[in-house]
Amino acid sequence: MIRIFCILFSACLFFACSHKTISTFTDRARDFDADWHFIRDSVAGAEQTGFDDSKWRVLDLPHDWSIEDLPEQIAGKTIGPFSQDSEGANNGASTGHVVGGTGWYRKTFTLNSEDKDKLISVYFEGAYTETDVWVNGSYAGSHKHGYTSFYFDITKFCKPAGEKNLIAVRVINKGKNSRWYSGSGIYRHVKLVITNPLHIDQWGVHVTTPVVSTEESKAKVVTNVSNEKNERSDIKISTRLLDADNKIVGEGETSSAINASDKTQTVQEITIKTPRLWSPDSPYLYKAEVTVSVNGKAEDATTTSFGIRTVSFSAENGFRLNGKEIKLKGGCVHHDNGILGAAAIDRAEERRIELLKANGFNAVRSSHCPPSPAFLDACDRLGMLVIDEAFDMWEKPKNPDDYHKFFDEWWARDLSSMVLRDRNHPSIILWSIGNEIQERADSSGLAIIKKFRPVVNQFDSTRLITSAVCEFWDNPGKKWDATAPTFALLDVGGYNYQWYQYESDHKLFPNRVMAGTESVPQHALENWRLVEKDNYVIGDFVWTAMDYLGESGIGHAVCTNQKDEFSMPWPWFNAWCGDIDLIGDKKPQSYYRDIVWRRSKIEMAVHAPMPDTCKEKISYWGWPEEQQSWTWPGNEGKKMSISVYSHSPLVRLELNGKIIGEQKVPDSSITAKFEVPYEPGELKAIAMEDGKEVGTIILKTSGAPKTIRLKADRSTIDASRNDLSYVTVEIVDDKGNVVPNATTPVDFSISGAGELAAVGNANPSEMASFHQPKRNTFRGRCLVILRPKGDAGDITLEASSPGLQSAKIVVVTKK
Repeated sequence: MIRIFCILFSACLFFACSHKTISTFTDRARDFDADWHFIRDSVAGAEQTGFDDSKWRVLDLPHDWSIEDLPEQIAGKTIGPFSQDSEGANNGASTGHVVGGTGWYRKTFTLNSEDKDKLISVYFEGAYTETDVWVNGSYAGSHKHGYTSFYFDITKFCKPAGEKNLIAVRVINKGKNSRWYSGSGIYRHVKLVITNPLHIDQWGVHVTTPVVSTEESKAKVVTNVSNEKNERSDIKISTRLLDADNKIVGEGETSSAINASDKTQTVQEITIKTPRLWSPDSPYLYKAEVTVSVNGKAEDATTTSFGIRTVSFSAENGFRLNGKEIKLKGGCVHHDNGILGAAAIDRAEERRIELLKANGFNAVRSSHCPPSPAFLDACDRLGMLVIDEAFDMWEKPKNPDDYHKFFDEWWARDLSSMVLRDRNHPSIILWSIGNEIQERADSSGLAIIKKFRPVVNQFDSTRLITSAVCEFWDNPGKKWDATAPTFALLDVGGYNYQWYQYESDHKLFPNRVMAGTESVPQHALENWRLVEKDNYVIGDFVWTAMDYLGESGIGHAVCTNQKDEFSMPWPWFNAWCGDIDLIGDKKPQSYYRDIVWRRSKIEMAVHAPMPDTCKEKISYWGWPEEQQSWTWPGNEGKKMSISVYSHSPLVRLELNGKIIGEQKVPDSSITAKFEVPYEPGELKAIAMEDGKEVGTIILKTSGAPKTIRLKADRSTIDASRNDLSYVTVEIVDDKGNVVPNATTPVDFSISGAGELAAVGNANPSEMASFHQPKRNTFRGRCLVILRPKGDAGDITLEASSPGLQSAKIVVVTKK
């Protein structure tokens, strides 16, 4: 019988370490991303070894076909990857008007002579969505969840060493199966896993820290070993704990016996003297190297990263990490990487966490699915707390073709996959079992929650469980008090948009721990004040921290006389509700949040001029059409609405050195409003406390566009397909100021050791190709993403536009 495992490895399994025994096994998980043949078609017979794929594209994973240009570009119907015939929900708006369908991937591989008598598995970090795998024409298995990791034992299908093998993968993304942009295909990494018959199970090492102090801590290392040989073996489990400098800080050794075709588990407690604790401010990581040997010969070895920290939750003391209270400055994020689509390239995942940290976030909720391993590795490495979420629906559907069809058969495997895969990540503080589940308060839903807990606790008893609960818009007639039985089964109550229920619920349920698992920017102040005031409210997670593809325009602010809608029609494709836009820049609500979180003394925004013929309608997730700009040509003399945000009691506004006025800042809104006739120059806002200036913010009018400026986030990168360079393209005046109203077409050329991975801007309604070397700027900016081809050298990017001085930048790739 084919054995199917849903698993994930810690990323450190894939890297060599200095220890000789460990280094022997670094290729147990071999990179399997390169040189796949691909076609976007539902061809017949592609699983067979004799099938001719010579005319298919050859590409490297991760790969998302839904972000690629459609083969037929029909005027008025298709633009780049977007199509008015998209079968996504809400007339395609839910999934960003892109196209799914069926895709086939094929790859040949040859085993080495050293692989004789070993076990061979193929491991997928994620594929969206219905996946079937064949090896040498034999069916290996299927997988249904689009975001959990899985693998198949293909040993019996493989040919002897030296002979070519063929793996074929069919991925189907059909119908209305998602509420957001999912992407399509094998969008995460694939590994070929090769082990001895006697081996450590995949994700078979679990490290916890039951005793934590800065003087002495204990690491508990649980190792699961399988023996698929036909004889009993006496084994020795040797464990070394290493610090960030690869110095040994603790060791353990345990002997055991394991029968043929059996499993065993060993538990070791290892003391670490004067450890460094993991936290968002000091994300210090250790490694556990575990080796299993027989008669002095190593049979297998793995390396697992971990952090030493304690986590506790209570209504009295809130959330505490290492005994210190932390308020969660949280954001929800979907899995896509903006203009790259769903492709989970390691650097793209890391950059998202860098952007969140830079904008004040200390926590993220993986909405509404387990994220990639690279994302969690970055959270560990950079210091970002995580709520790891499993499901967006259970038995009842949100769309006719979604995961509810597979839930009853697959939920236990998928929930186990998430917990087993991710349990060693110190960044994860909570498991979330669902988001806005329709049956959350029904008897069937309560029964499901009761089934979830033992599965989670079987693999990780150190973390608590939450779920995101909303009002009963999907169950007309039910009142909020019907949620009480649901919350009683959760360790932490997740409240979606229900901040006004916190204090009344606390009176009824004084021991309930609450978290704002979703909120909107318009209510950031109300939410955060409750977090600051009440220990039982541990944090707030805005929807969303970053813009994402799909749920088109739910964060809109438009001038219209029509009835407002949940989402926006074609050509909108971007949700536009994030604090950070699609290419990584701050949006107006993020500046406001800087004041709410007390990261800044004063911020200022100018509302864009609106016609008198219509009224601005701001969606629930939206924000007024403000900009951090004082460049409004054609509006000279017209009154401009200016918002000044500050916790200071008084603010002053100056224009070109003249005082326009002073206003007291209402504590209820931390916003002072001014109406100022537009005059080019310098607009300055000053925060005043006790008669003294404590903060200033200045907006300057830019001149005419003069030149293109290119800025790489890193000018030297690894010559690896998993690295990227993000190059910001700016239209600037003769003084180097960005021209914020510049919508400028820019052409690009790339040469040398890299290629164009994506190009785009932040405009939520300007559809265009993400892969053609040209793009308009939006508010003076766009973004080019460069990807190394794999060899060391220079990548040269040149940018030009009629009437502007061109620009060139060189990014160096190193082995």
